[in-house]
Amino acid sequence: MPPANESYTDLFTPKLVTVLREGYDRKRFMADIVAGLTVAIVALPLAMGIAIASGVSPERGLTTAIIAGFLISALGGSRFQIGGPTAAFIVVVYRVVETQGYDGLALATFIAGLILIAIGLLKLGTYIKYIPHPVTIGFTAGIGVTIFVSQVADLLGLKTGKLPGEFLDKIEVLWHALPTWNVATVAVSVLSFGVIVGLKRWKPKLPGLLFAVVAAALAVAIFQLDVATIGSKFGGIPRTPPAPALSIPTWEKLIAILPDAVTIALLAGIESLLSAVIADGMTGRRHRSNCELVAQGIANVFSPIFGGIPATGAIARTATNIRSGSAGPISGILHAVFLGVFVIVAAPLAWWVPLASLAVILAIVAWNMSEVHAISHLLRNADWGERLVLVATLLLTVFVDLTVAIEVGVVLSAIQFMHNMAEAVEVEARTGARLLTGGKLLERDVADEPGVRPGYTSDIHDDVVVYRIHGPFFFGAANQLAQTLSRIGDRPRFLVLDFDGVPLVDTTGATALRSVIEQMTKRNTVVILAAMNRPVRRILVRYGIKRPDVQVATAPSVAIALDRARRGGLLEDSVDAGGKRLLPHV
Repeated sequence: MPPANESYTDLFTPKLVTVLREGYDRKRFMADIVAGLTVAIVALPLAMGIAIASGVSPERGLTTAIIAGFLISALGGSRFQIGGPTAAFIVVVYRVVETQGYDGLALATFIAGLILIAIGLLKLGTYIKYIPHPVTIGFTAGIGVTIFVSQVADLLGLKTGKLPGEFLDKIEVLWHALPTWNVATVAVSVLSFGVIVGLKRWKPKLPGLLFAVVAAALAVAIFQLDVATIGSKFGGIPRTPPAPALSIPTWEKLIAILPDAVTIALLAGIESLLSAVIADGMTGRRHRSNCELVAQGIANVFSPIFGGIPATGAIARTATNIRSGSAGPISGILHAVFLGVFVIVAAPLAWWVPLASLAVILAIVAWNMSEVHAISHLLRNADWGERLVLVATLLLTVFVDLTVAIEVGVVLSAIQFMHNMAEAVEVEARTGARLLTGGKLLERDVADEPGVRPGYTSDIHDDVVVYRIHGPFFFGAANQLAQTLSRIGDRPRFLVLDFDGVPLVDTTGATALRSVIEQMTKRNTVVILAAMNRPVRRILVRYGIKRPDVQVATAPSVAIALDRARRGGLLEDSVDAGGKRLLPHV
């Protein structure tokens, strides 16, 4: 959460402005040049591969990395965020292109950008970070599985035509196409994989992804291998981006793509803030969530206008930017500039880039996204609820839909949270000189109990029961209270509910509490609510727990409530010698 003294303007001031205000010298600029060039080299093959896997031509990925990458770094709320097309979007983009065409995708991306801007300006970015960890792990792993399967055809050179969007249909097509595998394509895949793994082991500072693509392209050009390349499939890459254009949609088209726009906005928000949090952890800095979302929104508004696809914060490229010595957002701006130079200068050479080498890169990305170690850790150490959330989100992402997976995962996590909170709430009852928990008398006196709260004494009358509640009083705690009350054989004359340990009450809890009070009143038991804080008191009054709606009394403390219970006359307004009300009504 931002500090209370931060103004609205401060919240939306780009980190670029902050860095320049701090003082930007030649040394920092040189560091940013190195970092920007390094990230651009990493982003070049990734942008093309992600675009191809998404069902669009490679130049759309490069356009996205240039346009969106520039805007996210220039306007964003993170010092080190690198924006562009990411593998997380592949599943969504592929489905939208398959069903709505590129025009539908461009419109969905544009609307998603507007949604992100609205979320940021309304300062709702903080809530996106509340997506539970098992949900995040589940849907990213599911996306990783789907990406890997979608790359099998290019890895093996299978003759499949355009793959279907549904996972099971895709598996069926790939299975039937297995006999068409190509030896040369497999060789290129093995070469690319070997270069990436070898350089990562022996020379980790070198850009293994780019070296793998260059080595594969050289092998194809020199040996004239019969494999699919960017040139043979897409006719190469144009040196200049298309002119700005965005068609005006019909109302029917707008309604059709709206769910996809929401999905893109949600995914872009989650991924960008997750990347920003990781960057904060690596650098000790603090990003501005809502400013970052506004920048992401602006980037996604402009990306489709210039022929791009959805963009968000790229975790791997952001980490590379930090490790390369970035001094701030200018390295991200330079990364976009370098990419533009690469496209202008080296576009003809992209003709020879084999799709198999890009597929290897995406297969490795998919493996990293799957986070097998994180899944294994959760399945071993998490409770059954978190395991259920993880598995359900993963399977729904793969077999149904990403949006459904996130929705179900969040709902399951909320249910699990409420269950855990209900389990954490303690309801204790004190009757006479003994302690009663869950309806069972314990064989020891209150006075002998080491943790007795102030105000509790051993001379509580047998016809007075004091319930002490710890934790939020929502429906789970209300049910616990009702169950504990039902176990008491003889109804007490006085029931004191100690709310000193209750920080909040929800609607369901208030409704259930009113029901308990009314039931106890019918049995001639006087209910006293003691030690409530002001927020709890206001909520209870709002939901009708007040006289004359219900027969209830309140006391500022349990001690006063017990004193009044001994004296009788609980439902009269009583004052002490100084005129202070001892037992005010709700």
